[in-house]
Amino acid sequence: MHFELRLLKRCWFIAGPTAVGKTTLSVELARRLDAEILALDSMSLYRGMDIGTAKPTPDERRRIPHHLIDILDPHEGCDVADYVELARQAAADIDARGKVPLFAGGTGLYLRSILRGVFVGPSADWEFRNRIEQQAAGQSPDYLHQRLQQVDPASAARLHPNDHRRLIRALEIHHVTGRPASEQQTQQPLPPSDRPRHVYWLEPPRDWLYDRINRRVEAMIEQGLVDEVRTLLARPEGLGRTARQALGYKEIIDHLEDRCTLEEAIDAIRTRTRQFAKRQHTWFRNLEECTSVPVHPDESPPDLADRILSLA
Repeated sequence: MHFELRLLKRCWFIAGPTAVGKTTLSVELARRLDAEILALDSMSLYRGMDIGTAKPTPDERRRIPHHLIDILDPHEGCDVADYVELARQAAADIDARGKVPLFAGGTGLYLRSILRGVFVGPSADWEFRNRIEQQAAGQSPDYLHQRLQQVDPASAARLHPNDHRRLIRALEIHHVTGRPASEQQTQQPLPPSDRPRHVYWLEPPRDWLYDRINRRVEAMIEQGLVDEVRTLLARPEGLGRTARQALGYKEIIDHLEDRCTLEEAIDAIRTRTRQFAKRQHTWFRNLEECTSVPVHPDESPPDLADRILSLA
């Protein structure tokens, strides 16, 4: 599954780690480019998951139209192929109205899949998934990662030991097809002449970013993240597998289900968010389609927008 080349080359992309300031920057750029923004984020898709996903504010969404936000209920699933098709439809509509599609977010897998296409693997084998989840229960935290190393070391090297959802999917692909996922997920970069010209990733100083992450977590707790999660859990349909694993939500669920104190949950969110930002850095650094844009801590969003536009 691919974007049409003409449409892909019309798109702009602003990627980067969590808490770096992508939302404010993308609104500034969209104003200047006559663009509409598409969320490049796996959790902003879900209604009701607002505080923990740091969605654009109502004012930002009034100023610039945003897409791929609040389009699913939290019990629903959405895989990469689903997202790319939704993104393709939204970008085509924006382009047809004479606007520029501007993607902004931090989900590296989504960015790579838009730029290179999607491997559509076998359908979910829920019997296998349930069985391997039961086998993993009570084992060491890296049990799934060790299992994957035995059958698909290349995928194991790419995936974090705590990324249970993708570890299980890689094991499932091997189980269903008899071949490692890494042998089938071979999407290569398009030739330079076919790539979009405007794919940028924001590269901030690490200490500055970690401080912003810590302050963002504190702000989310003050804004009512615990009550947001409690409300989501009380919904008749509850939270689906994907939503329950969302960063910030998983840790608060652990607290509400008496597996840890609130302070332990907050500490875990801070730690895992910093780890996530480090993995995002690796994703974007390794995408050769991306142009790195260093972020200066004292630089305003309009000044950073000026600098990006000067690269165009």
